[in-house]
Amino acid sequence: MSADPIERTGLPARFWERKPLRKMNQREWEALCDGCGKCCLNKLEDEDSGEVALTCVACRLLDDESCRCTQYDIRHQFVPECIVMTPDNIDEHAYWLPQTCAYRLLWEGKPLYDWHPLLSGTPETVHAAGVSVRGRTVSEFETPMEEWEDYIIEEPS
Repeated sequence: MSADPIERTGLPARFWERKPLRKMNQREWEALCDGCGKCCLNKLEDEDSGEVALTCVACRLLDDESCRCTQYDIRHQFVPECIVMTPDNIDEHAYWLPQTCAYRLLWEGKPLYDWHPLLSGTPETVHAAGVSVRGRTVSEFETPMEEWEDYIIEEPS
């Protein structure tokens, strides 16, 4: 079992059920991340319909085993277009987040899944549930952008 890189201890029990996203502090906000890695997958957006398709083409900084960004604190130095999700921009970006993402679920007024680390107590449950991208990605450097449509994956898994 891997250690959780997100500090989740000492937070109020089920805080996300009582506290709106916009009122969460930085630690609570970060704790919502389930560690699935899907937000670090490249997406394709249909210009006409606005529909977003997830691909298994990973950002160059995603570690396929841990499902974490290898340069999280300085990621914008390498990937300037990486979007930092915050309570202030969730309304603008929730539509492209994975269907299983805690930020999107709470934004939509839905509950977290039982496998979420805040409920299970361990970051491994997201992988055990088959929801993460662990071992299922291809490199964006080795996959030409014109082929990304061939790598579309179905949600929610």
